[in-house]
Amino acid sequence: MMTPRENLLHLLRREGYESVPVEFFLCPSLEKSFREQIGGEDSDYMEYFQMPWRRVGELLPDDEDRSRFLPYYGGKVGDNVEIDEWGVGHESTPTSMHMTKMLHPLEDAETVEEIQAYPIPVYSREKNEWLKDKVKELHSRGLASVGNMQCTIWETAWYIRGMENLMMDMLSDEEMADAMLSMIEKMSTDRALLYAEAGVDILYLGDDIGMQHSIMMSEELYVKWLFPRLKRLIGKVKEIRPDIIVFYHSCGYIEPFIKYLIEAGVDVLNPIQAECMEFKEIYEKYGDQISFHGTIGTQTVMPFGTPEEVKENVRGNLDIAGAKGGLFVAPTHLLEPEVPWENILAYVEACRTYQKKV
Repeated sequence: MMTPRENLLHLLRREGYESVPVEFFLCPSLEKSFREQIGGEDSDYMEYFQMPWRRVGELLPDDEDRSRFLPYYGGKVGDNVEIDEWGVGHESTPTSMHMTKMLHPLEDAETVEEIQAYPIPVYSREKNEWLKDKVKELHSRGLASVGNMQCTIWETAWYIRGMENLMMDMLSDEEMADAMLSMIEKMSTDRALLYAEAGVDILYLGDDIGMQHSIMMSEELYVKWLFPRLKRLIGKVKEIRPDIIVFYHSCGYIEPFIKYLIEAGVDVLNPIQAECMEFKEIYEKYGDQISFHGTIGTQTVMPFGTPEEVKENVRGNLDIAGAKGGLFVAPTHLLEPEVPWENILAYVEACRTYQKKV
């Protein structure tokens, strides 16, 4: 019998699988209701539902003092603003739940020198030696280990610069765009190599490059600015860890970009947003080259469908992928407050009781 880790890795490599693994993330209010209604006060929903993987934890930057970013905000920020490790401000309100308004520290930068002077974090082996022990601990429990870097190049860059500014740089000020994206590529490559050297099974990359019904930028713009950077990063990782499984996350409609993601070295694509793309069509076109994670809509069936509709979605998509695997079926995004527990439990039951068609 396979361990959860072995079963998941076989499924992702399209080598067959023994059981359908379960996976989802809960927003804070759903996590609270889980503890109150289902698991108990000190319970962990990932343990309770026997999920097959865990993130090893966030890398530690050499300089954890975020006050160095305050000059980009006039020397101070409000009590409702938190500055993250990249210097991006997150402004919350009493009604914003787990969402924040983003504040961009380099939105007013006008020169390459200003970008190059930005105190971007540095991540060293010395500060992150703990990673290897965490990976070993997860593997000893039969769990797959994940290095999470879902904001890899594009999103991290625009978080700091501002999306409109970075888009305009890419179109009309190439020196500024190159300085910004190259700075982030270097930082993200360093981070990815630390995870790879620590022995993680899965490197989870991602940048949202799709919108609800269209791609976020032209293929020409993507191929010029983002594709080569992602390909270089993945190439360096696979030079030292050829067997590592690279996930890539992007919300929205991204079908025109899938061929580039495959060429860049992506092994698993998340989430195949059900409201934007038809999984059967995507699988028939690309399923022999790449695996998938997600496909169960969090805008539609999870919050607003019936439990039976959730089960039908799970079983139908697993049937499409077939007995060899290639689909880690799961909700396509964080489960939000309006998702009823009946539907979450229906998803779990459908996974647990699924019978493969040989």
